[in-house]
Amino acid sequence: MSDLQDHSSNGRTRVVLVTGASGAGRSTAINALEDLGFEAIDNLPLSLVERLLDGPPPSAPLALGIDVRNRDFSSDGMVALLDALSADPDIDAELLYLDCRTDVLIRRYSETRRRHPLAPSESPDIGIAREMELLIPVRTRADRLIETSELTVHDLKAEIGEKFGTEASARLAISVESFSFKRGLPRGADMVMDVRFLANPHWEEGLRDLDGRTAEVQAFVAGDPRFKNFFARTVELTQSLLPAFKDEGKTSLTLAFGCTGGKHRSVALAEKTAKALAAAGWQVSTRHRELERRGLASNGESRA
Repeated sequence: MSDLQDHSSNGRTRVVLVTGASGAGRSTAINALEDLGFEAIDNLPLSLVERLLDGPPPSAPLALGIDVRNRDFSSDGMVALLDALSADPDIDAELLYLDCRTDVLIRRYSETRRRHPLAPSESPDIGIAREMELLIPVRTRADRLIETSELTVHDLKAEIGEKFGTEASARLAISVESFSFKRGLPRGADMVMDVRFLANPHWEEGLRDLDGRTAEVQAFVAGDPRFKNFFARTVELTQSLLPAFKDEGKTSLTLAFGCTGGKHRSVALAEKTAKALAAAGWQVSTRHRELERRGLASNGESRA
């Protein structure tokens, strides 16, 4: 069982406190941790952290974003919180600190034209200097420090994944779906394939009441002379793109096959493609939207 699944290696509640200089990438880090399976809460007041942890055990490890924008933030309060969490035998807490050079922070504020939270009516460099001074005691307590001056958003996400991810969370989750064009394109699909050019089992009386999960329908669809080349090229194209999507920081991808009714051809292609990708080692689940609507399929069947 992974650390994320067990919350921590010793059964204690895992908590990652995320802080650092405003503009250093804290929000990006929080989002990256959420993608890894953490329950993320941003801009949480210091006074609420212990109350949150006194409640029912969370179902996932926690990533808590804390920074100077919180009205009760202070370096002494942050250090006191770290001391309290370190002394709690049921909590496995660590502090992730996002750091960045002053000149880079000034450039980022100039590019975004945002006001610094510690200098709302002054120039950003004044606020940056105040914040750097304020955070010195906190920075020295960091369990993990990431210097983001030379990192892109993708670089930071990758580093978060390397430091906090598990083998399972680092994998790209692929959903292969079928749908009916009569109901429009599925929202959120990354790749869409139209398979209405294939022979339609609907016109075969013995197949009309079956769906694309059955061997009979799959054999009929595969019997179309155009199927073999299309299927091979689709799988080849998808497998060639998946590493690139993963390198871009995507944690999930949806490939959707559509046909007229969403019952035969699209289902058969989704099933066969999911099996091919799973056999190649990808983490794959299937979903058949039209069959779900008719109460004929469960949502999100997974394939190892």
